[in-house]
Amino acid sequence: MDLNQLYTELILEHSQSGHNKRHLNSADCTQRGHNPSCGDDITLELKCDGDKIEEASFTGSGCAISQASTSMMIDLITGKTLEEALELAGKFISMIKKEITDEEELEVLEDSIVFKNISNMPARVKCAVLSWHTLKEAVGKQ
Repeated sequence: MDLNQLYTELILEHSQSGHNKRHLNSADCTQRGHNPSCGDDITLELKCDGDKIEEASFTGSGCAISQASTSMMIDLITGKTLEEALELAGKFISMIKKEITDEEELEVLEDSIVFKNISNMPARVKCAVLSWHTLKEAVGKQ
C-alpha cells in the first residue's frame, strides 16, 4: 500500500467514524466555524477543567477533509491545556503554509500530519484549516 492510499484511508476513516461528532451537553465553550466558499459548517464544543480540555466534540456538516481534520484535531487536543492546543493549532497551520516542513517537528500532530501536502490543492486548504481556526477563536474566548 502506498503512502497516498494510506493517507486517503485515514481521512475517510476519520470523516466517517463519527466518534468525535456529537453534542456536548455540558460544554464550557461553543464556537461555530463556517466556510462560505464550500459550505463546511462546524460547531466546536469544549469542556474544560481549569485550563485543560477535558472533552471536545463537534457537530455540523462538510466535506470529508473538513470532517476528518476536525476529528483528528479533537483526538489531538483532548487532555491538553488550552495553551498546548493553541500551540498545536499554530503548528498545524504553519505546516499547511509550508512554514514548517521538518518531519520530527511535525510528529506532535500525529494523524493530522496527513494534511501536510494539502496546500498542493489550494481549494481544499480552507477545508483542512477550518476547525483549527475555530479552535483558536474558541480558546481566545476562554
